[in-house]
Amino acid sequence: MNARVLVVVNSPSSGPRRLATWLEGREIDVVPVVGATEPLPATLDGFDGLVLLGGGLMPDDDDTAPWLPTERALAAEAIAADLPTLGICLGGQLLAHVAGGEVRANTGPIERGATLILPTVEGQEDAVLTALGDGAPMIENHRDMITRLPPDAVLLASSADVENQAFRLGDHVRGVQFHPEASAADLARWDDAALRDEGRALPELIAAAERADPHNTAASRALVDGFAAELAQVRNR
Repeated sequence: MNARVLVVVNSPSSGPRRLATWLEGREIDVVPVVGATEPLPATLDGFDGLVLLGGGLMPDDDDTAPWLPTERALAAEAIAADLPTLGICLGGQLLAHVAGGEVRANTGPIERGATLILPTVEGQEDAVLTALGDGAPMIENHRDMITRLPPDAVLLASSADVENQAFRLGDHVRGVQFHPEASAADLARWDDAALRDEGRALPELIAAAERADPHNTAASRALVDGFAAELAQVRNR
């Protein structure tokens, strides 16, 4: 039987996209659940891994997103079991929050579009983040940030403006602030007016992301392949 991974979709407009395609290409069964419209599983029984996607929320915005308590419980279960887990943007912030770190809203530099992510020494040796090589452009879209990692977390990557871009808990639980599931083409759906209010121009962000796309896609796929390898290992042990 194939390994099965639960994908929690926190924003109906931001699904797993190419991440699902790449995992399925590695014979991983992807089970997406949209928190806003579907009940999340109560436990991770029957799953070999967990992916927590992004969304315009804080990890404890329970009034806005009533599925978050269940999502936090699933994250805690994955951390306790050291189950292969990938938290993306909000998902990474939620992992940090659950494990005792600190996440703050509207804090620090806003990052949008293709951003150079530089691995730490530990990141270069990490089975999944080694995909970044000496550094790779990844898509960013956040204004909230992890201001303090959990006590037992290992910092795996940073950008020029934001230190906590990727971290690991245990051997198999990872959070990233960037979006390996997003490509340059996805920027076309971004809110041009909101970006102008920030002093940014969407055409310029799209052009920069398109220039970075070959490197971004190669690194993103390698990262997902590394995660898939861990899922398969857990399934087969």
